[in-house]
Amino acid sequence: MTYTLDSFVKDAQSALKTHEGPPGREQVRVLLEKLLANSSFVDEAVGPAAPLGTRKLYEDKDLGFVVLAHCNPKPHKSPPHDHGASWAVYGQAVMYTDMSEYRRVDGGTDAGDAKLEKVRSYRLEPGHAGVYDVGAIHAIDYPDGSRFVRVTGRDLDYVRRLKFDMAAGKAITIESATAGAN
Repeated sequence: MTYTLDSFVKDAQSALKTHEGPPGREQVRVLLEKLLANSSFVDEAVGPAAPLGTRKLYEDKDLGFVVLAHCNPKPHKSPPHDHGASWAVYGQAVMYTDMSEYRRVDGGTDAGDAKLEKVRSYRLEPGHAGVYDVGAIHAIDYPDGSRFVRVTGRDLDYVRRLKFDMAAGKAITIESATAGAN
């Protein structure tokens, strides 16, 4: 039987209810890789006919997690950033995404002066997923045509997050219309 988005959602709900914290998120990563093995899902969610941009495939009203399809219209390299009090699982579907992970070495946790150290770099290939836990700092770099499915612990529009300007040595609050609401 083919593993579908509905199956993924039910299994992710079970994993997150049964295993709090990192173990549940790791299970979501494994489940997302299973979902990405379904070529029909990949084609429908992020294939050539899928709309460009980011769109919500599912939002869990009880647990808060969100499943997003990212159909990127052009290459992009993000600055290092975190997801604040949320976590994320990135699942590569088409092309690749180069991921870099960082550690904050200045002892800070908020906006202002900040110093980062790169601790790991790797490439997410189609069918593979990576977990970025609460407060984890990472950067993404993908080429034209890269597409991925991302699961976040909460709708990031409602989460205060930081991005880092390494040249200036600063952590900057990511502004969104709703980030201060929750």
